[in-house]
Amino acid sequence: MDFFDVIKNRGSYRGEFEKGSVPQEDLDLILEAGVRAPSGLNMQTTTFYAVTDEKLRKRISEVFPTKAVETAPVILVITSKLVYAGESQMQFEIEDYSAATENMLLAITALGYAGVWMDGMMRFEGNVDRMRQILSIPEDENIRTIVPFGKPVDPVTQKEKKPIEERAHIL
Repeated sequence: MDFFDVIKNRGSYRGEFEKGSVPQEDLDLILEAGVRAPSGLNMQTTTFYAVTDEKLRKRISEVFPTKAVETAPVILVITSKLVYAGESQMQFEIEDYSAATENMLLAITALGYAGVWMDGMMRFEGNVDRMRQILSIPEDENIRTIVPFGKPVDPVTQKEKKPIEERAHIL
């Protein structure tokens, strides 16, 4: 798929996924897209967990009981570490995980899958702790989001965007 078609076709898919697995070569490409994302001062603060194990996915769906999480053959869990760099003590944790997540969403779309970035539900009390326990994620990693993905049962649509004239200005 052409890169600009990928951008136009990427949508947040919260529906049911088809039964079946994601081939390892596709999963590797999607994870590589995350690893290749820009990273502030190249600190590479982001870590990726691809949850394919059925029992673990079932436990995650108990934390996030949505159609997408319940039926996704893969659930990506993206974490980041708070690292301060240099004398300025700059940190890019949020930027790093965001860039990596978007890269993976674009790769998911390019390969004919669909997914959804779900960090809102992560913010509910206790969900981070529950995820940390399920996946044995170390305390120094901040669990940022999950991305359940797979082959969508229904068509994927992108919500309407404001006209470019309202959001972009050439000076």
